[in-house]
Amino acid sequence: MPCLNLALARLTNTGTDNFAIWVVKAPYPSGYVLHDCIWPAELSQVWQEWQEMFAGHTPLGISSRSALPQTAPLPLNIVSSPSGQTAGYSSRLMQYLGISLWRWLFDGPILGSLERSRGMAMGLHTRLRLRLEIRDPDLIALPWEIMQREPGQSAMSLSQDIVFSRTTSEVESLPYLRTDQALNILLVLGEDQDLDLEKEADILTQTLTKAGPLGSNSQGYAPCMVHTLLQPTPQELIEELETKAYNVFFYAGHGFPDPDGGLLLLRPGMRLNGIELAQVLTRNGVKLAVFNACWGAQPASANNQAIPSSSLAEVLIRHGVPAVLGMRDEIADQESHSFIQAFTEALRSRKPIDEAVAEARQELLTVYKFNQPAWTLPVLYQHPDFCGELIKSFDEGITELPDTTIPSIIASVPTAFLRSLSPGGKTWLLRSGVTRIGRIKDNDIIIPEPSVSKRHAEIICRNTFAGNTPVRTYYLQDLSTYGTTWVFSANGWQQILREEVLLTSGMQLKFGSSRGETWEFLIEES
Repeated sequence: MPCLNLALARLTNTGTDNFAIWVVKAPYPSGYVLHDCIWPAELSQVWQEWQEMFAGHTPLGISSRSALPQTAPLPLNIVSSPSGQTAGYSSRLMQYLGISLWRWLFDGPILGSLERSRGMAMGLHTRLRLRLEIRDPDLIALPWEIMQREPGQSAMSLSQDIVFSRTTSEVESLPYLRTDQALNILLVLGEDQDLDLEKEADILTQTLTKAGPLGSNSQGYAPCMVHTLLQPTPQELIEELETKAYNVFFYAGHGFPDPDGGLLLLRPGMRLNGIELAQVLTRNGVKLAVFNACWGAQPASANNQAIPSSSLAEVLIRHGVPAVLGMRDEIADQESHSFIQAFTEALRSRKPIDEAVAEARQELLTVYKFNQPAWTLPVLYQHPDFCGELIKSFDEGITELPDTTIPSIIASVPTAFLRSLSPGGKTWLLRSGVTRIGRIKDNDIIIPEPSVSKRHAEIICRNTFAGNTPVRTYYLQDLSTYGTTWVFSANGWQQILREEVLLTSGMQLKFGSSRGETWEFLIEES
């Protein structure tokens, strides 16, 4: 799918209302364009009007620094109708803000780059993946998801030919991501005095697992498993993530913005900040974090100024979490459950995360109408290098290396072992296809050490012939999060990172810490 990434930032040296908008990534070489512009006072006025109508007691972040005319009237085309119907006014206000944001962002060469990129996607019979990076913290709270080109057209986040999300470029590299065929969700309910936590856990579990047609028995529909933690301690949460292979982390409960990426109130007196959570999520290969709370996409503030890169979603993405879904403002329980069910159903039908969010957003629009803010609340951030795939598409499946051994000559082929050199250490027979090495139980060779990744490495066996003689060769492939697979050579211990290395009998290996257990690879002739 072609991808167009845009970034916008305030030009502080030329005035507080001067901005630059440029293309960070384009599907064609000449698409990298730049446009300078000024943030208009009228747009700030409409934004303030939006907050007064929709934010209530939870204002949507920090407004622009633009000076507003003291008595400027609202634009005529969003003045309420003669009947004074609030619904009509709210619809026009939402539409006007969406159009104003579009026209400010997509102007001049930026619009040209968008149109050509979209045309290229249409030529490939696919959609354009558009990602927006907002580097000015004052503009984070704006509902960019409602942008629309003209009255009567779909908002960008609901478009049939564009899938929209937010991103940031100052990120850690993606960790190793497993190939999954099912949703494996860790559902965490934190402190919330307004909720019956056990009842809410049952509702969310049923919503997550029952989403889908005919009881989820349709061919190609991915299974969904949910494990629930009610008010865990930080240590209990970390231990659960460290010992199970989850691909989705789902949090419901209280929290609030904080400079370190927000604070999750796990239980009375026990908190976890965004940076601490990010480290454990990336270390354990979680692909998607969902926060059913109003503060997940909001930056923290000090002295009425937004703090840069302080929202929970931004902090997690910057630390290498592939995708984060949060809410821009408060969302009602019924709206939340409708969104979660539609979102999970789309994920289980093996759609990419951004497409699943678009489908669930459309469901909110259909049920709760355009003039209500429900459909505008979900905010999706994705890592710039992440394709959005949570579980493998049904057509692709998971490709396993076959056992290429020919039965009639199996007795003449040498066998290989991996032997621990520690006192009393184990010896493992290597498979004639792929032998998986890691910390958790679904590996063939289990090394239960904290420095070893869940799926740390693979030893791949390839069977070929030299004339009429069968030859079996073995290769070591590093899959670890931080490249902590070691091979001993003439120059001492060498660290390999995502590389494939030919193994020879007698070679010594380490997995995880350089001070950890030493293993020896051996080939035994038949």
